[in-house]
Amino acid sequence: MRLGVFGGSFDPIHNGHLFVADSVREACALDRILFVPTREGKHYRNGAMNASPQDRAHMLRLAIASNAAFALDESDLAPEATGYTADLLPRLQARHPGAALSFIVGGDSLTRSRWKRLDEVIDMVEALVVAPRFGVTQSDLDAAVDGLSAERRAKIRMLDLPLVDESATAIRERLHADKTVRYLVPEPVYRYIGERGLYAT
Repeated sequence: MRLGVFGGSFDPIHNGHLFVADSVREACALDRILFVPTREGKHYRNGAMNASPQDRAHMLRLAIASNAAFALDESDLAPEATGYTADLLPRLQARHPGAALSFIVGGDSLTRSRWKRLDEVIDMVEALVVAPRFGVTQSDLDAAVDGLSAERRAKIRMLDLPLVDESATAIRERLHADKTVRYLVPEPVYRYIGERGLYAT
């Protein structure tokens, strides 16, 4: 079994996330993608607009229900979860013994966040799969992995995908300003946000 691990706040899940996940599954010949929302992200922006972990997990369930290759894993929502990938991966490996794990990360997250224990993360996975993002150059990516050994850098796979400009931050800001996000998020997620009044002023 070859599993892709797609971690993040998913605040909220949007169509860009789904496109990246399915593209990685196809490009890396993965059997399944695990969406793993974090309980307490280390790099949240504008925290006042965040949805609860329960709402984010429910929106994920709604978003991925139609794709049999997608699954939700709530390991990182547990009270004892640290929010660090290096602590998450052993728990996932224990839940999926024998599975080869690939961790999916956006180029913006890799280059603009201060990753702790990145070497440990890479040692635990088959590949660190990096999806391109607007504004992230090859020079940025090279600088982010500069301190890694050649052996570890060889496990990093930069995907050639169409650039996705959607971001959860922009979606939250639109909702905060009472602007539509229909067709930026899956329709069930759009309805859930409206019913629950999430991200509103």
